[in-house]
Amino acid sequence: MRIFFTGGSGKAGRHVAPYLAEQGHHVTNADLVPLGHPAVADLRVDLTDAGETYSALAGLATFDELDLPEKPTYDAVVHFAAVPAILLTSDAATYATNVLSTYNVLEAATRLGVRKIVFASSETTYGICFAQGERRPLYVPVDEDHPTVPEDAYAMSKVAGEGTARSFQARTGADVYGLRINNVIEPHEYAKMFPPFLADPSLRRRNVFAYIDVRDLGQMVQRCLETDGLGYEVFNVANADMSVAATTKEIQDRYYGGVEVRREMGRDETFYAIDKARDLLGFAPQHSWRDVLPHPGARPS
Repeated sequence: MRIFFTGGSGKAGRHVAPYLAEQGHHVTNADLVPLGHPAVADLRVDLTDAGETYSALAGLATFDELDLPEKPTYDAVVHFAAVPAILLTSDAATYATNVLSTYNVLEAATRLGVRKIVFASSETTYGICFAQGERRPLYVPVDEDHPTVPEDAYAMSKVAGEGTARSFQARTGADVYGLRINNVIEPHEYAKMFPPFLADPSLRRRNVFAYIDVRDLGQMVQRCLETDGLGYEVFNVANADMSVAATTKEIQDRYYGGVEVRREMGRDETFYAIDKARDLLGFAPQHSWRDVLPHPGARPS
C-alpha cells in the first residue's frame, strides 16, 4: 500500500513508519521534522494548514514517482501527528493543534478517495490519565464502552478527534479505525523505566497499569490496514500483561476496591482490555518487559 503517515518522526511514529515499510508498504512521513529513515519518504507538512495538508496528500512522495505512467494516489492514511501530551504547550494550543490537524487530514483524505484511515486516539480519553487528583475507572477491565469524559485539553482533543472521524466515516463509508493507544514504550526504555514500576505499582495508576510496546503498536496498525469492512471502530491498544510485577488480584485489592469487576481476569492480565482488537483484528502482542527484566511469575499466554 502507498501510505500517508503523519507524525512519523514522533516517539511512536519513528518506529511504526519504518515497520510498515518493512512490511512492503510505500510510506510517506508527513511531519514538521524529517525522520531520515532510508525506507521512508519525508515531506514537511504543517497539518494545521488545510491547503498544505490537501496538497501533500494529492501530490508525489519521491522523485522516483515521476517515472510512473500516472501520478499515484494514497491507499491509506495513518494519522499519528499531534501535540502528544499536556504541559508541552498551552492547553489552548494543544487542543487547537490536535483538533484542527485531525479535521484537515480526515477531510483531505476522504475528499481524495482514501478508503482506509487509521488514527491515533489515546488512553487519556477515559479521563483517568491526566485527571486532577485520583480518578479510578468505573469498572475493570476498561473496555471501549467505558465512558470517555476527560477534563484535560489533550484528552478532550482526542475525544473530539474521534467524533470528527466518526462523522467523516458516516459521510463517506470509508473504513476509519481509531486507536486508543496506551503508554508507548520503546525497547530501550524497559531497563531504565520499569524497575521503579516493579517496586512501586502506584506509579502506573494513571495508565491503568498498562503499556504498549511500540513494536506491537506497529503490528496493530498493520492489522488495521489488513482488515477491511469494519466502518468506524475504536480499539484499545495495550500489551497483554500489566506494566507492574504485582498480580491482577493484588492490584484489585490494593487500588480498585469497590470498583466493579465485569469478568474474571488472568493472573497478570492488563486492566486495559484488548479483547476487541484481538477478536476483530487478530491483534496478538508479542513483546513484554518480562522478556527483558527479572520478574516473579510467568509471562501470561
